This record gives sequence, C-alpha cells and structure tokens, in this order.
Amino acid sequence: MLKWYEQVRMESGKYFVSNRIRLARNWAEYHFPRRLRNEEANEMVQRMRDALQELAMQQQENVNDCLLTEISEIRRMAMRERRVLSASILERKAPVALFLSESESLSLVLNGDDHIRLQLMSPNLHMKELYENINRLDDYMNRQFEYAFDPHYGYLTSFPTNVGTGMRANIVLHLPMLSQSKQFSKILESMGQIGVNIRGVYGDGKENHGDLFDLSNTRTLGVSEEEIMALVQKTAMRLNNEEEKIRAHSIERHRLARVDSMFRAYGFLKYARRITIREALHNLSAVMAGITDGLAKTEQDISIYALYLGVQPSNLIAAEKGPVDREQIDVLRANYLRRVLPELLER
Repeated sequence: MLKWYEQVRMESGKYFVSNRIRLARNWAEYHFPRRLRNEEANEMVQRMRDALQELAMQQQENVNDCLLTEISEIRRMAMRERRVLSASILERKAPVALFLSESESLSLVLNGDDHIRLQLMSPNLHMKELYENINRLDDYMNRQFEYAFDPHYGYLTSFPTNVGTGMRANIVLHLPMLSQSKQFSKILESMGQIGVNIRGVYGDGKENHGDLFDLSNTRTLGVSEEEIMALVQKTAMRLNNEEEKIRAHSIERHRLARVDSMFRAYGFLKYARRITIREALHNLSAVMAGITDGLAKTEQDISIYALYLGVQPSNLIAAEKGPVDREQIDVLRANYLRRVLPELLER
C-alpha cells in the first residue's frame, strides 16, 4: 500500500501539498501525562490499547499497535521527519503507545503530551473528509473513555493553547514564488490578526528550504471545529490564489527562464554525487514547481513531495540495511535521488 505522502499529486493552480487534523484529548479518570506515576501510566496505556483493538480492526487498512520503546531510535526519528511523531513525544521517558495505519494517514499516540493525540493526514486538500473521519473516531473513543471536559472551557488539555476544541487544522502549501515576493512579509504580519499561523516547514522566511509553508489555526477556545476549518481553508485559498497570479505571470513573461531553471535543478539532483539537505530541498522545489505548472512531466508517475521526506537524514539512514557513517549522509542522499528520480521530459 502506498503511503499517503506518496499519493501527493500537484495540479496547475492548486498548490496544496497536504492537510492534517489533530485532536488532543484526556481521560478524566487519570491525571495529565506529566503528573502520572510510572505505574499509573503503564496501567492506563495498557487499558487504552486493549480498548482500542476493535477500533484498529474496523479501519480499511492495517493498523499496527506498539510501544515506542519497541521501535529503534532511528525509526522514531524518521517518523518525526514524516510528521507522525513530535519532538516532545520523542523526549518522553514514560510509556508511550502508537497506533499507526499502513499508509501513515492515521496515527494515534497514547500518553504523549496528552493521553490521546489523534491525527489524520491526507494528500493535497481534503479537509472536509478528514474532519468527518476524525469526528467519527473521536466519538468512538469518547464512548470508551470519558473525556476531561468542562462545560465552559471545552476539552481540557495539557497545554492551555489547546483547550477548547483541542483541534489543530493544518494545510501545507508550496509557495516558491509568493514567498520571494515583497508582499509576503506583509501577508505574514496579517496572519496573527485573523487567528492563523504560517511557518516554513524547513526553516522560516527567506531561509525556508523547499518553499513549503504550514498554515494552522492559533485559537482553539471560543471557536467551533467548523469555524476553525473554514478559517484555515479560506486563508489557504488566499495564499494559493496569490501564488497562482505570480506563477502565471512568470510563465507568460519568462517561460524559457523557468524551464531552464527547472532542468538545471533536475540535472543537479540527478547527477551530483554529494548533495546537502538544503541543496536537495531547493532543487526539488524548482522541479516540483515546473511539473505543477505544466512545463515538464516525469517519465514515470511519482510524488516529488515524497522525495522531500526521502532525503531527510533519518529516513535515509533507516532505509539502509547496514550501519551508516553520518559523515556520508550527503553521499547517501545523492545516491537515493539518482536511484528514484525518473527522467524529466519537457512539454
């Protein structure tokens, strides 16, 4: 089965790479994770794993269940790069359990920052379908575990910033043109005023490598789930439309320069023998933009975004069967790209 990120296919005029909905919940019967004694945490995690077996079996794809201690450190770090786990979860010393679907579109972390962190991800933009699915899963779990809930404040969470709906809605966009424009800094400044945050996935501002930007809600209290989704989607559409205007103008006025830039980037990725992470992401962005805008196509169908994840250090190391010298990681990255990149054909 393909991973969800292997299914990302960009279309002209639509620069949405992925979307995600994440819910934070706590079981009213226990203290929050940071206040649980180790024996209480073990008991709670086991009870929850037992109760959620039926839920796992009801999914349309295989869902694996394990403790994080059963996964090697490099695989855990690779999962962080693929946004399955967060840095704070990796630092936890207490027992943490993970339910992960085969496509990695569904992940359920038990006893992380909160008792439950439920996350759904999908390629491109399918926010409505994600919300319908996560709402159904959330209702099921609430029948198994009585949530910590206050009639006035809503769902109670470990971090005050999640109190209320406990929901984060994210959309990742590819904005190589808009992010380099003079107006981008003004757009960023206006985001906080309307209740959304935008940050570079691989760096911030002009230092962003790969031109991917993550848009999410900043408020969870005093707003509904529907209002959160509407705000994030509306803002994402605004950014998408601004990017489309600039790209259309660049193709109309500078088509040859765009094609040349794309093939230079492809040539570097395909033939270099040592590639840094910054070089890989910068050049993958140029290739993805060219393909999206119809300037070229690959000989075999492929998700360029999947390569963004494939070139990350821990994912490269995890893919190797034997031990890896970290000083050779740039060589590994170049070998990987030469192996997976198909031929690029000009349209």
